[in-house]
Amino acid sequence: MAFQKDNTFLTGRLKSVSYALKGCIKLITTEHSIMVQTSLGVLLTIAGFLVGISHTEWLFQTFAIGLVLSIEGLNTAIEKVADFIHPDYHERIGFIKDIAAGAVFFAAITAIIIGLIIYVPHFI
Repeated sequence: MAFQKDNTFLTGRLKSVSYALKGCIKLITTEHSIMVQTSLGVLLTIAGFLVGISHTEWLFQTFAIGLVLSIEGLNTAIEKVADFIHPDYHERIGFIKDIAAGAVFFAAITAIIIGLIIYVPHFI
């Protein structure tokens, strides 16, 4: 079956959204790192309600959760493409995957710092 582009605005956008949701579901149900990070995001959202964080804190927390999940999704996509192109170990593919994982690390450290800034004052 050949791909046929949908040129109508509304149905084209609806298809795009359905593909994006399908991708989100695949990430959450098949990738262990996303499962852990999604669980942490849910727990922090619950904690935000319990502690009563401010509107500004909600903005930063939501941004941090979205940042980590987004970068992890991109990292997963890069890893899948790299594995498809070169299934066996290759030093240059490993280098590319390490860089993508490093991006996730930066996002995760940023999210941890944001979480500490938000929650530590509530417990001191």
